[in-house]
Amino acid sequence: MHVQEWLETVPPVSIYLLVGVVIGLESLGIPLPGEIVLVSSALLASQHGDINPYVLGACATAGAIIGDSIGYAIGRKGGRPLLAWLGGKFPKHFGEANIAMAERSFEKWGMWAVFFGRFVALLRIFAGPLAGVLRMPYWKFAIANVFGGILWAGGTTAVIYSVGVVAEAWLKRFSWVGLVLAVVVGLSSMLILKNRAKKAAARAEADGPAVTAEREPVPAAAAD
Repeated sequence: MHVQEWLETVPPVSIYLLVGVVIGLESLGIPLPGEIVLVSSALLASQHGDINPYVLGACATAGAIIGDSIGYAIGRKGGRPLLAWLGGKFPKHFGEANIAMAERSFEKWGMWAVFFGRFVALLRIFAGPLAGVLRMPYWKFAIANVFGGILWAGGTTAVIYSVGVVAEAWLKRFSWVGLVLAVVVGLSSMLILKNRAKKAAARAEADGPAVTAEREPVPAAAAD
């Protein structure tokens, strides 16, 4: 059964809780399809008046901020042994290559890695725990966490809900062409931020080896 079809059978209160919990666990560091659940719920809200999009967005935002905060606390206490343990449990997501890429992003971009990491699935899982492991000052983390959570969770809910409403109206008046155009225009605003975040992560990964080489000590023989 498709996610949206399953959500149609669930009461509104349960959907609010489901969205908040799934996004919270994903932000905490557990690989879950938070974005898929949020998008499906927002589309469902646009088709069913029983689901309040404002409440849905608030629950998603709260889950994102609280989950990241708990992940930060766990990462700060657990340190690098925690990353090694997560690598054993979730090698696909917490492998050495992924951790190295995330660390380079944090070293280069700092609190912006937490902010823009919301829009990249891999960094969204890493952001909280890794910020704690790397001992990022909490006030910096909190600012990026709150604003990133509001923009990603609230913004995604607003964009997808609006797309659903417009698509339904256009579909009644015009054709499937209207639906396609509505989806393309609506999603483009969200994808712009997502693509920028991916490019930032890619640049950080590319710059990583160069930065490491600059920091390596010069051998004594070469110095002579």
